[in-house]
Amino acid sequence: MDQAVLEEPRPAVIVPRRRMVLAASLMATFMAAVESSIIATAMPTIVADLGGFRLFSWVFAIYLLTMAVTVPIYGRLADIYGRKRVFFVGTGIFLIGTTLCGLATNMAVLVAFRAVQGIGAGAIQPIASTIVGDIYTPAERARVQGYISSVFGVSAIIGPALGAFLVEHVHWSVVFWINLPIGAVSIAMYAVFLPEPLARHDHRIDYLGAALLVIAAGALMLALVQAAGLDRVAIAAMVGLGLAAFAALFWHEGRTPEPMMPFRLWRNRVIALSNLGIFGTGSAMMGVSAFLPTYVQGVMGCSPGLAGFVLGCMSVSWMFASIGAGRLMIRTSYRASAALGGLALLAGAAMLYAMTPQSGIAWAAAGSLVMGVGMGCCNTAFLVAIQASVGWSERGVATGSNMFMRMIGQSLGAAVGGAILNFGVLRRAPDTADAVNQLLEPALRQDLGAADIARLGDVVAGSVHEVYLIVTLTAAATLLVALAFPRGLSPTRPAHRGRTERRALSRAR
Repeated sequence: MDQAVLEEPRPAVIVPRRRMVLAASLMATFMAAVESSIIATAMPTIVADLGGFRLFSWVFAIYLLTMAVTVPIYGRLADIYGRKRVFFVGTGIFLIGTTLCGLATNMAVLVAFRAVQGIGAGAIQPIASTIVGDIYTPAERARVQGYISSVFGVSAIIGPALGAFLVEHVHWSVVFWINLPIGAVSIAMYAVFLPEPLARHDHRIDYLGAALLVIAAGALMLALVQAAGLDRVAIAAMVGLGLAAFAALFWHEGRTPEPMMPFRLWRNRVIALSNLGIFGTGSAMMGVSAFLPTYVQGVMGCSPGLAGFVLGCMSVSWMFASIGAGRLMIRTSYRASAALGGLALLAGAAMLYAMTPQSGIAWAAAGSLVMGVGMGCCNTAFLVAIQASVGWSERGVATGSNMFMRMIGQSLGAAVGGAILNFGVLRRAPDTADAVNQLLEPALRQDLGAADIARLGDVVAGSVHEVYLIVTLTAAATLLVALAFPRGLSPTRPAHRGRTERRALSRAR
């Protein structure tokens, strides 16, 4: 089928106090979104305290990986058992992991607790976005999901500044615990203000599909992140296992009555393009979130506060671009909003690729700012388009598939970027991994001589430069995906339907 966009004259779920439910969704999204930005700012200090620079990328990758593999599982469960109860379970796991992360005594333990955190985080944002999709019509979603997407901008403004303050004046463990009261309040608000009558039906949970998904993604991610420390046989074995598990997953999901990952949704052109586009957007974003603070602190010799300022620039533009994209797509189309975002991603990535240690903070901030415009436009357009393409009974799994692809993109972005960074450091200076830890922390940096700082700075700069080449290529691919969107399709103008689209609409209803 080419595309099938459902016309919804009224919301699927009628809620008397929609604004309170929206507020709970915004809080839940903020809780999940602030995690990446606040941790990215604190990571240089955490590495300096706990050691283990070679596990740097795993702190991001394991969280994103476990979140990614659980997102479609939670989405499917939310379609079966209701949004609220699945949200409560996932958020509870997330808060337990959050508490444990602040108690970590070394990098390996932190990585393990980040895995627990990610398992719970898989429920938070997709279910919050699905709830918003349930209580608003497509035209309203364009505006409201713009607010949801802008929360990432707000969190990235608050997160780096708050993270820098807590690291410098309190302790890095508090950057994890800041989410505990937010999570508790969002649970309470959903419990009070979101009515959810749910018809009882017998369902079969696709446990095998979930297991295959975890094995496939986990094996491939392990091969990427640890490629520098493994021999070729081990890498080949993990890649082979991952590909075999993906093949088995595809075969299995096409034959099970209620698949955990319904690949048939990809026959819808809008869903397929939205998922591919969000994959590229998520991957490109990690080039800024995970590696720009390392460049600013390690290469430019700036403080954590300035690194937070640079990330905050992306957040400011992300926030306003998200709101603007919601209004733009109502007046024009999903394609126009997504293409504008793709152009901004490409321009911002090219600026960061061209950055040198002499470029200064202004250049880094400008590249971050332009990247934020791309993130805001792309995220909003792809999410609203995909939610308009399905009915209530599949909105959870469709939203989950979109979030899954974004998380996989972020995971791969962090893994590939981390692998390139580690390879670059090992290739340029094989015996300097411990010294890089010192380079990233201002207090320890003073113990290095000027010649060592210059040499290590060049090593890190060259390695991050290679990361931004990959980010630029990813941004270009995302722009091509956006340009492939159907023309004229918008929240207020569903595309003309032929016979195939009408049959799809009839089945969905």
